[in-house]
Amino acid sequence: MRLDLNRARHRLLKLLLRHGLRLEAGKNWTVRHRQWLAQVRLGEPAAQAALHDYLGAIDAVVVRRGALEGAIEELVPSSPWADEVARLRCMRGVNTLTAIGLCAEFGDWTRFSRPGQVMSYLGLVPSERSSGERRRQGSITKSGSQHGRRRLVEAAWHYRREPHLGAPLRRRQAGQPAHIVALAWNAQSRGYRTWQRLHTQRAKRATLVNIAVARELAGFCWAIATAG
Repeated sequence: MRLDLNRARHRLLKLLLRHGLRLEAGKNWTVRHRQWLAQVRLGEPAAQAALHDYLGAIDAVVVRRGALEGAIEELVPSSPWADEVARLRCMRGVNTLTAIGLCAEFGDWTRFSRPGQVMSYLGLVPSERSSGERRRQGSITKSGSQHGRRRLVEAAWHYRREPHLGAPLRRRQAGQPAHIVALAWNAQSRGYRTWQRLHTQRAKRATLVNIAVARELAGFCWAIATAG
């Protein structure tokens, strides 16, 4: 459903680009962006009809996605992963749906004995080509769980900002053990430091830094899910 929504949004944005239109200030798909879309007039009746059709398609997918997410969340308390989901939600960038997706991909977290195995399972470790004494590392392997890897890569973007406990995150952490909350805070602090060290100080590409942070998050997710 998320992929369908992305496709529908891309179709609309490309239609606007063909007419030389884009929101100059602000991010796409915010409240402000939607208000701007409601005021767009393309001039040609056929183009305007296409715009309205694309908007309707986006709204329909958003409604369907919300219904599915609500149904999934209702099943969490009675699922085998209720405790793991509640703990993973203590982390920044990990909402209920992301936590459920990770648990569904991993199954039994205890089958991994150390964080490095989780990173390898998600394909977030660098590939390697070795010959004799020469050792050369390349891009990540991208083996294993593609869905789990995408969930963590999306979550890692939240760690560009300084560590912070907003109201939604406080609600998710309410009632959870202190050591789990502490691990979640350590994940925030370490992820932010990684962004600062690699992106700000060493000028590495944001996409590469985000992969590095996602790899660290994989280890923290394992630690939180398996903590006693």
